[in-house]
Amino acid sequence: MKYDAELQFAEKLAQSYYLSVNYYKKSQSEIHYPDKGLRKMINPATNYLEGLRNLPIRLRDNTIYRIADSFHCVYLFFLLPDAEEMTLAWIGPYHIQEITQKEILALIQTLSLSPAKIAQLQKYYEDLPLIRNEGNLLNIFIVLGFYMWGSLDNFSIENISLPLSDELDSLHYEGNNDPQEALLSMRLLEERYATETKLIQAVSQGQTHKAEMMLNNFTRLQMEQRTTDILRNRKNYTVILNTLLRKAAEAGAVHPLHIDSLSSRFAKKIEAAVSIASIDGLCKEMVHKYCLLVKNHSMKGYSLLVRKVLTMIDADLTADLSLRAQAELLNVNSSYLSTLFKKETGATLTEYVNKKRVEHAIFLLNTTNLQIQSIAQHCGIPDVNYFTKTFKKYIGKTPKEYRDLITPYK
Repeated sequence: MKYDAELQFAEKLAQSYYLSVNYYKKSQSEIHYPDKGLRKMINPATNYLEGLRNLPIRLRDNTIYRIADSFHCVYLFFLLPDAEEMTLAWIGPYHIQEITQKEILALIQTLSLSPAKIAQLQKYYEDLPLIRNEGNLLNIFIVLGFYMWGSLDNFSIENISLPLSDELDSLHYEGNNDPQEALLSMRLLEERYATETKLIQAVSQGQTHKAEMMLNNFTRLQMEQRTTDILRNRKNYTVILNTLLRKAAEAGAVHPLHIDSLSSRFAKKIEAAVSIASIDGLCKEMVHKYCLLVKNHSMKGYSLLVRKVLTMIDADLTADLSLRAQAELLNVNSSYLSTLFKKETGATLTEYVNKKRVEHAIFLLNTTNLQIQSIAQHCGIPDVNYFTKTFKKYIGKTPKEYRDLITPYK
């Protein structure tokens, strides 16, 4: 056909709106569901082929039909000119405004359907492309019509706000109270929540490999297409995942101070993502980092008093973290706090704080060019001589010797 290139271009533009583009020849024995299976869902006895066989005969040449059916779905239908065999093209379905729950309930009542269909209909409309500016879409096919029929005067656009056809829309609807259908919906919900529970349990225990395996199942079960923007859908899904992982870290006895910091960083990364690939990588990173957070900051097995001390140490290494200061702050006897802390952590408070300060010093030496004096201050040890002595006690080298060692590899 002389307009093949233009037809393919219009098809690609339509697909950029996430619209289905299909062709039906009268000799075909099988077809795709014109309505993505809506009527088949409502009435399994629906015969699409029977309805479409007679439809091309009823359509006029040189006409693009815009048909809005009784289910709030819109289609574009037209016969391809100069085709070897009579060929019907249809684009859609799509809708031009969000379908409310009230409208879904009205359909359920009108068709005498089982309430079990509500969730299916809601999911159907969520997945259906929403075209708010339909004029842009129609312009694509007006231009195509120009190439197919040679002039804007040689074809017309006809709007039909009636059922799609007698064959397709005048179905015999029967109330469907199939208990198997309800049972299937229940099982899907149970599987989804079971997967969520397993994911939360794995992360709360810092089990990275198990959590990553659960992530794959979670992805398969959780995806809901709530908009026509695929990237936005994936971002919405990732926001849900971030919330679940927050809860998992909380169940792993990580203080909200750490959870909120990590969660906020990921929230910014989610919104900054510009591709599906970056979102997929981010999901894996989130699971890994939350498991690591639990491994490094879980306070399971510690008493409430010791948890408070550990949280204050993590919050600010430059604060006064001496035993006396912590005991006064918590209004407890210093000897009691000292004994309890050593019993639960295996180290004195001073030893524990010094170890944390040295760990932070190593991080700064590896990631910054700060002078040793500045690093000592960032670690809460303003006396650089005492800092050097403490660092060497734990690492076996002075901060300068350590930096000289790692510099060639940085």
